[in-house]
Amino acid sequence: MTSAYRSAGSIAAALSAHGLILRGGLNFTADDAPPAGPSGVPARSALLVGQAGAAPWPHFLRWREQQPQAIANPLDTWSRQVIGAVANEFGARAASPSDKPYLPFQQWAMRAEGLKPSPLGILMHPEYGLWHAYRGALLFEDEIAIPEPQVVFHLCDTCIDKPCLKSCPVNAYSMEGFAYQSCLAHVRGPEGEPCRSGGCLDRNACPYGADYRYPAEVQAFHMASFAPMAG
Repeated sequence: MTSAYRSAGSIAAALSAHGLILRGGLNFTADDAPPAGPSGVPARSALLVGQAGAAPWPHFLRWREQQPQAIANPLDTWSRQVIGAVANEFGARAASPSDKPYLPFQQWAMRAEGLKPSPLGILMHPEYGLWHAYRGALLFEDEIAIPEPQVVFHLCDTCIDKPCLKSCPVNAYSMEGFAYQSCLAHVRGPEGEPCRSGGCLDRNACPYGADYRYPAEVQAFHMASFAPMAG
């Protein structure tokens, strides 16, 4: 298609059939070292694809039922298939956050939506809180007329109590960063059942975006991917 921007509504409709949404976009500059577009020349624009809340979950589950049990990284695989099909339909190249070499998805997201990281590293959204994700990007070789992102009020700046830094039993998150090994050992250990079954306690302590909070089964799925149990 000659104008991806004019097709934005059609792209959004194609994604919504799978519970996914467009999450803004950006035009690359000479300082970006743009990734390749569909023909191999540098892309000029990107539209980010993601989710708000757990909207893709039922679509993913229906797909999962038709796949081998031992399939690796099923959510990544599903996302690649869905976004790849949309990319093919609209003349784009699909990119994934797990592609190597890794693409700067978080930087793209901050530019596209004007967001900033929370103390947990997850970008804080003014409506979705911490309950959102980026699943991929559509890379185009034509420049898209993308509006400037609105100035977003960063909710973490006015959150005095910072419950997201006080709820983890092993203080995995602090202003110094993420204690990965401590978190992993706790989640896998005998005291880690609340985290395994209901998700990160620090993330769940955040008061923002509660209407988009992932259900416990979704959080348990992600925790199992982060800290798979032996055997």
